Amino acid sequence: MMRIFRCVLASATLLATQIPLARAAEQADLLLVLAMDVSRSMDRAKFLLQRQGYAAAISNPQVLNAIESGPHQKIALCFIDWSGPFEQKVVIDWTIIDGPAAASRFGGLVAQAPRSFYNSTSIGAAINFATARLARAPFEAERHAVDVSGDGTNNAGPDVQFLRDQAVAKGILVNGLVILTDIDLAPNPRHTNPPGGIEKYYRDNVIGGAGSFVMVAEDYNSFGRAMVKKLIAEIATRPEQQRLTSTMNVQARTTSNSSSGTWMLNAQARIGIAAKGNAEEWLYLRKLGGSFSRKRTKAKRPDNLAACGSLCLGSFRAGRM
Repeated sequence: MMRIFRCVLASATLLATQIPLARAAEQADLLLVLAMDVSRSMDRAKFLLQRQGYAAAISNPQVLNAIESGPHQKIALCFIDWSGPFEQKVVIDWTIIDGPAAASRFGGLVAQAPRSFYNSTSIGAAINFATARLARAPFEAERHAVDVSGDGTNNAGPDVQFLRDQAVAKGILVNGLVILTDIDLAPNPRHTNPPGGIEKYYRDNVIGGAGSFVMVAEDYNSFGRAMVKKLIAEIATRPEQQRLTSTMNVQARTTSNSSSGTWMLNAQARIGIAAKGNAEEWLYLRKLGGSFSRKRTKAKRPDNLAACGSLCLGSFRAGRM
């Protein structure tokens, strides 16, 4: 009997040494899916400008400073192409961005990636696909977000509001970056220039979650600059600030017709500012650690996410972003 016990014990020990112990998932400050529109409205020139804009923004020093300011000093990115209802593709799977080298590698892959599709525009299906990618991420973070870029309305596939709401119910923030199209040059104005404009369409139908916002690129050439601002606004938001935004019921879906004004209000919401008077607002920003005033001052390197959010807002006001 003792011999049998020893054999069983030896077998169990051998088996245990062959089974790797489960390891906790690597922690990041943010899990972010970048979802790029590659539908028919994107000609080759526009497609390349989008790719180059994403690549440059990820490696931008201001974006890297925002990443370094987080508790874990890293974020995780997944990049997807999307078009029609059944046309979504992972271009670059989940990757940790923790410094210039990782950002440069990721940006290089984005810039070199071939186009995946050229069809209709199913924003709802893209959000649904991105939600599934977040559920399968090999990393963990308290904040999950989806960035949807595009220049037109949802014209195929499932209802975008329904799938947006499903994502938000899972704690996912859905933000938008819209590229404006000159109506005189638009091949399909009903798609790219809906009543009220594409920015309003995204506010009403695409974005969702506490502090969600729409960023506007006036044209494809300004896409990269808009993406830099967008990434900083997302990265430089701590979870408690996002919860504060929700509690204070700050509405990120502003009715402003000015793209810069829209971003300003949303940036305020992202760092926990309610509708305050100018004097009170600037006092609040200084308490957060921002070292700026109405006149341009030399910015100090932020040592926390709140300071980085304040510097981002200050730089934008000074017209330097």
